[in-house]
Amino acid sequence: MVRYSPVARALHWSIALLILFNLWLGFFRGSLPKDWQVMPIHKSVGLTVLALTLLRIIWRLTHRPPSLPVAMPGWEKLAANATHFIFYALMLILPLTGWIMSSANTRPLSWFFLFDVPKFGVTKGDAIYGISHEAHELLPWLWVALIALHIGAALRHHFVVKDDVLRRML
Repeated sequence: MVRYSPVARALHWSIALLILFNLWLGFFRGSLPKDWQVMPIHKSVGLTVLALTLLRIIWRLTHRPPSLPVAMPGWEKLAANATHFIFYALMLILPLTGWIMSSANTRPLSWFFLFDVPKFGVTKGDAIYGISHEAHELLPWLWVALIALHIGAALRHHFVVKDDVLRRML
């Protein structure tokens, strides 16, 4: 069985866990204790996802991933590739839209309270702010749906099709 490299697997799982954590923080921020500093942590995790995604893209461009199984139908290969493309787009778009929105605030944007992150020159009246806000509110729902699809497909391959698709990333 051909597996993803240890670096690809580490990037996949660390980004996946950070995304799930950040989705949870984003969806439930209003019901979490006020002293948790939810939004600074949410923003820091988002910036971390963005940085790791850039590393992951560089890794992916310089290291060929294992091929999908030959027996996999063409429509399934197309669906897998399309889903992965959308995942990469979301891993870039959501942190960037959050960064743009945070840039319009007067409070500093910091990374886990360790250092300040530069801001874009954006105000709340700018069109890019409004677009970023709407995207940052709506796209997480698409992400949840695709994550469910991704997990379901991986489990289907493991338990129903009984191929090595899931094991390659474990």
